[in-house]
Amino acid sequence: MTGFRPVQILLVEDDPGDVVLTKEALAEGKVANTLDVVPDGVEAMRYLRREGEYARASRPDLILLDLNLPKKTGREVLEELQADTGLRTIPVVVLTTSEGEEDISKAYQSNANCYITKPVDLDQFFQVMHMIEDFWLALVQLPPKE
Repeated sequence: MTGFRPVQILLVEDDPGDVVLTKEALAEGKVANTLDVVPDGVEAMRYLRREGEYARASRPDLILLDLNLPKKTGREVLEELQADTGLRTIPVVVLTTSEGEEDISKAYQSNANCYITKPVDLDQFFQVMHMIEDFWLALVQLPPKE
């Protein structure tokens, strides 16, 4: 597990409403966490590579990634993560509205660790976020920080 430090999560999400819901769901959870948010794939890669204003960013323990992003899609982010030996070990949870079989297949081919379709219902969204927390933040042994 992560010991006594909070779990560092990077949320890559362009929908402000989904950002607020995710923050609320994680705030009421059982596991201490810090959540950083970037609105698109370009900013995600800058954050992960610690470029510009992200020079002091912490390496996340987990990435929550939407696929339908502006500038650089989540699909492109997955491909870049896979190609980068320094980043490919960070677990990625695809959390998106897409239920397309091609998106699901491509996400797993690009080494996404799991694929979850965002529920539209508020209660179901919170339930899904709590399941993510229970599994990824409380049960799974995350890779050590590099």
